[in-house]
Amino acid sequence: MIRTLLIALALAWAPQLFSQHGEQRMHQQFSGAEQWSRVFDDPARDAWQKPDEVVRALELAPGAAVADIGSGTGYFAVRLARAVPRGRVYGADIEPDMVRFLNERAARESLANLHAVLATERGPNLPAPVDLALLVDTYHHIGQRGEYFAGLKQMLAPGGRVAIIDFRPDSPVGPPKQHRIAPEKVAEEMAQAGYRLAGEHAFLPHQYFLIFVPR
Repeated sequence: MIRTLLIALALAWAPQLFSQHGEQRMHQQFSGAEQWSRVFDDPARDAWQKPDEVVRALELAPGAAVADIGSGTGYFAVRLARAVPRGRVYGADIEPDMVRFLNERAARESLANLHAVLATERGPNLPAPVDLALLVDTYHHIGQRGEYFAGLKQMLAPGGRVAIIDFRPDSPVGPPKQHRIAPEKVAEEMAQAGYRLAGEHAFLPHQYFLIFVPR
């Protein structure tokens, strides 16, 4: 249990930085991807992150196009790639070393449908529209979220969705509570960016799991 909690804390706390306006933002503090992989891809994470259940809940078509935004070392991206054997997965990350690592991992694991791309703080820089954009433990790191998700809407294929998983305010693990964003606030911000809440899953012990579609 202690090891599991430490992994959760490392995942959530390590990236905390703020812009000059006090807003959380994505950043480039994850060099040394091989070392981070020991945390992000530790099998102990599966007990609370439930990645296979998450992927099943997304109900992806075999030919779907998916973006894993904040993909890191590929914990979700590789699972998504296997779930869409006739589709494609873009792992978007702001850290160049993570992009390098994930592309090398895709080649090593013979996942020709997985490609990592270098994102920016303004957007994921996807090379093509996607049917689903997944953000796991990433939403609360993005600054200027209204602008970010309004732009992301332009990268969704017709019928596209955005899935957001992040730590609940009352979770015993995760980032410091003052940095967490309640699901109600996420829904409010996404509505302002032009989305509506289309679904919700409650099986994750520490996180909410929300599905949005453009209005």
